[in-house]
Amino acid sequence: MFTELKIKISRILPVLLVLTLFSTPVLALNLDQAKAQGLVRETSSGYLVAVMPSADVNTLVSKINRGRKAEYQKIANKRGTSLHAVEQLAGKRLAK
Repeated sequence: MFTELKIKISRILPVLLVLTLFSTPVLALNLDQAKAQGLVRETSSGYLVAVMPSADVNTLVSKINRGRKAEYQKIANKRGTSLHAVEQLAGKRLAK
């Protein structure tokens, strides 16, 4: 019985390892990959939106949008304009 279990485990283990290797790139999703795969798109407001939401895609979108908002706010403060105006300008450029 123990021998049968060892044989089953030895057959299943390589399959699990392969699946793990193929799932790793999904966890390391970046913006270019997400755009190329049609998972996200730019909006006219200067931010990303998830086209095909998932935990990884939503995390990526949130992270990038937080960074963008911080940069847009810096630009708005520097130019003495509103955050909304900077977002709209960025949206026009990014959505092209």
